Amino acid sequence: MVLPLAFKVNTTMKNSLIVCLLAALTVLPGCKTRYQWTSKVPEALRTVSVPTFRNESGVTELGAVATRQLLREFQREGTFKIRSVGDAAVEVQGVLTKCGMGYTGGDMRGGERFGTYKFTVEAKVTVVDKRSGRVLIDNKPYTAATSLMTTQDVGTAKRDASGRLADDLARQIVDDVVAMPW
Repeated sequence: MVLPLAFKVNTTMKNSLIVCLLAALTVLPGCKTRYQWTSKVPEALRTVSVPTFRNESGVTELGAVATRQLLREFQREGTFKIRSVGDAAVEVQGVLTKCGMGYTGGDMRGGERFGTYKFTVEAKVTVVDKRSGRVLIDNKPYTAATSLMTTQDVGTAKRDASGRLADDLARQIVDDVVAMPW
């Protein structure tokens, strides 16, 4: 009597394993066609240069900060290697056209008044395949934003928040460059 029970358990386990194996084999071909584990960017185009963004925004040094953050974001993402302007296959050119700051509210803490603001920058970005001269992205507009709170002068607060603002802009640009239909 013990043998049939053991046989029954083994048959049930075998059936469960077969069902799981069939389910996995059914799902795997779909994964292969839907997901790509490597970049779509052709190997010959995986070097990038970023000349310092032209700054027409009125915020001191924001062009240099945006360029630095964009280079860091390209490094973090990992598809492109950073090269000098003359050695890169792809060049990202940018112009910071306008900055804005809007008051979003205030608060009193510890006897000091804090002002909260939304800080934005608008940019136009062009991406060029330097080998063929083909423009891949032509003056695409971007808007980046961050918030800041200050008890100090607004100019200092803008400078302090410019790194966060440039981070937002850099993520948008790198995401678009990597996702392009190469």
